[in-house]
Amino acid sequence: MLDQIQQLLIDNLASLSDMARVLLAVNLALLVFSRPLLKFLSKGRGEEEGGSRKLHIFRAVNLFILLFVLFSQLLAPHLDKHWINRILGVMVISYLAYLLFHVMDYVINNKFGHRHQLNGEERISATYRSRLISLLLKLFIIVIAVIAIVQSFGFESLLEKGVIGFLGVMLALTQGSWAPDLISGLVILNSNLVEEGDVIEFMDGETILGSVFKTKIFHTEILNLKNNHRIMIQNARLRSMTLHNLSKFASARGLRESLKFNVGYDISGSKVEEMAEQAFQQLNESGETAIESQLPVEIRITNAGDYAVEWTLFYYTKDVRHLLRTRQSVMRAMLEISKEMHISLATPLLHTDTETA
Repeated sequence: MLDQIQQLLIDNLASLSDMARVLLAVNLALLVFSRPLLKFLSKGRGEEEGGSRKLHIFRAVNLFILLFVLFSQLLAPHLDKHWINRILGVMVISYLAYLLFHVMDYVINNKFGHRHQLNGEERISATYRSRLISLLLKLFIIVIAVIAIVQSFGFESLLEKGVIGFLGVMLALTQGSWAPDLISGLVILNSNLVEEGDVIEFMDGETILGSVFKTKIFHTEILNLKNNHRIMIQNARLRSMTLHNLSKFASARGLRESLKFNVGYDISGSKVEEMAEQAFQQLNESGETAIESQLPVEIRITNAGDYAVEWTLFYYTKDVRHLLRTRQSVMRAMLEISKEMHISLATPLLHTDTETA
């Protein structure tokens, strides 16, 4: 029984056409080397997490084509071979277009992309030129693929069958949902105001401090540095916000941060300055924060209230990715030194409770 099955498989495989053998060989090779191939094409683009999803899609399409080729060849005498070839042609054309997208992105990003360092690794991020060229070429590939698919079904005129008209109507009806984000994404890339790896601060119901992970065609992914999660914002909406790019300094000193606190009128200015100097000396000795120690500490009176004086402490840092940790360390150091020097940072009491006899 086993020998009969084996002989049947050998006979059926021997009866495969040359085109079927080529498709089987190519798809088997792509299926085996899919992981290193996609890893190579995605190198330096920060798509490690999304790469597993692409790998599953890539392998699933390969496996589906393999099974379909075997199915069509083994059952060809019992089925309409004409329609089988048409369906197989559609699958192969779609798969080749999908593969060309990845190859084209790799070539364009290596040629026109922006190379930079992020967390000690070389990254290649999209630029205005690379994104525009990629969009035009992808559109060209899609048009060619649609034409090839339509002609594979025996349609000689796209206009007669309404394919171009249908695509045009669909684009016109949906342009309000994709065109603003697409154009805004190109504007963001062209302006160079926000790049991958930059730390930005903006208001979206609350103050959000995040790092730009990737600017895609229709949205931008931001890593929330406070809560350690990803935020997806439409490019048009992101462009309408007021963004503070903390990674682009106005001077070589770095980012100028400030810390406000209240001190009573009974504390002299020299004692407050001494408290700030001791706190920063403690921070510099610990080495836990990335404060620019070569620059002097600036402490100024910014408001004189009815019950306390508002002092503002200014310092510089260039490590904006750990900005929250730096702020917290500065506040803790000031609190500890204030206790040692018996300087109260609490809100002054405005009344006194007395007991009547």
